[in-house]
Amino acid sequence: MAESLKNKTVKGLGWSAVDNVSKLGITFIVGIVLARLLGPEEYGLIGILTIFISVFNSIVDSGFSNALIRMKHATDADLSTAFYTNLCVSVVMAIICFFLAKPLANFFQREELVALTRCISIVIVINAFCLVQRAIRARRVDFKTQTKVTVISSLASGFIGILMAYLGYGVWALVAQQIAAALFTAICYWIFNKWFPKLVFSKESFKSMWSYGWKLLVSQLIGTVWKEIYQVVIGKCYAPATLGLYTRAKQFSAMFSSNLTTVIQRVSFPVLSSIQDDKTRLREAYRKIIKSAMLPTFVLMFGMAAVAKPMILVLIGEKWLRCIGFLILICINGSLYPLHAINLNMLQVQGRSDLFLRLEIIKKVISIGPILLGIFIDIYLMVGCSIITGFIAFYINAYYSGPFLNYSIKDQIKDIIPSFLVAITMAIPVGMLQFLDITPYIVLPIQIILGAAIVITICELKKLPEYLEIKGIVMPMINKVIKRK
Repeated sequence: MAESLKNKTVKGLGWSAVDNVSKLGITFIVGIVLARLLGPEEYGLIGILTIFISVFNSIVDSGFSNALIRMKHATDADLSTAFYTNLCVSVVMAIICFFLAKPLANFFQREELVALTRCISIVIVINAFCLVQRAIRARRVDFKTQTKVTVISSLASGFIGILMAYLGYGVWALVAQQIAAALFTAICYWIFNKWFPKLVFSKESFKSMWSYGWKLLVSQLIGTVWKEIYQVVIGKCYAPATLGLYTRAKQFSAMFSSNLTTVIQRVSFPVLSSIQDDKTRLREAYRKIIKSAMLPTFVLMFGMAAVAKPMILVLIGEKWLRCIGFLILICINGSLYPLHAINLNMLQVQGRSDLFLRLEIIKKVISIGPILLGIFIDIYLMVGCSIITGFIAFYINAYYSGPFLNYSIKDQIKDIIPSFLVAITMAIPVGMLQFLDITPYIVLPIQIILGAAIVITICELKKLPEYLEIKGIVMPMINKVIKRK
């Protein structure tokens, strides 16, 4: 049974990683091309739209996806009930978004937001068609299908976005890209998944999922609003170009922080849920996931901060140079994202959505401080102080999730310190190279090679268990690919 669970986890992590790497690679290339064709102003406008679409998407989900994943046996009645609920809510949210377009444009003093908001509101309804389909695959820890969906939708939407940007459509190219991505994702899921809702709506199922999900819904809403409120402050108090610089920096940092968090979160939740009644196995799995997740996270995030300047210059040019400060600060803050996600996953596995909600409220109250700094003093001070609130949030999450399994915050810190030290040891010499009087086109590859060499050398010499664990998962996958060729 244990071996079966391990194989299931490894397979899920492998395909989930491939899924995110595929999306990362395609999105990265598409993003570079679009950033060269468009400017901070266009990215600022799309950043404003993203704020509200994210909030409406959270409402549409209503925590039902996690409720389905956590169920030991989800019936067709459960799945169909969730589907119809999501769809009906999405239509209501899209209508609200449509009528909010004018007040939104007035608030940000950008008249073009009226047409842009009304057009992109269709994404809310399209996304609703994917929620149950995605939950079905997550329950099976089947991310192979999701990888196919990701590759197809990312390539197709990326092509449409680049073509429209090249033809001079400006910000509409970014809107078309988002709509196309949602549409191709929905179509692919329905083709590959072969699940169709039955003509049934169960009140009992709805009550059960709502009882678990409404607290997650409120938590997700609070989390999403606070996650996007920085962009609201920047969009309202500063020029759209400044928001574009911040958005671009977030997109770069998200290549690693958000993608790693997504991989870990969507695999760990169903896997940990499957052993929720065995505390001994649950604790060991929980601890192993944290240690294995934080090594690549620290290395990649601190590494990106160290190469920020030459990377920006090489990939998207001097017009984006002002986003370097944002990128470094966001990378440091983002290094803790997977740790937040794993601890919060544990609360959901335990069925403590009430505690999940309570903690979200506490953390967001603490986050008011940096937001006020951004409104009244300085935007960089706001982003910098969010690092401090991030550490406080980690303490709160770990303090409440750990004791259930006798895995205290002290134990967690002890487990992640080696990974943190490896990342810092690598980042300092790598970052110093940017001060050499050499073209960034030469400095950047040297930094990447040096950083990789330092990390691998330290990990091999110290025989870090988390490094060996990752190596044991990755190397067989690489060997399989080589043998096939």
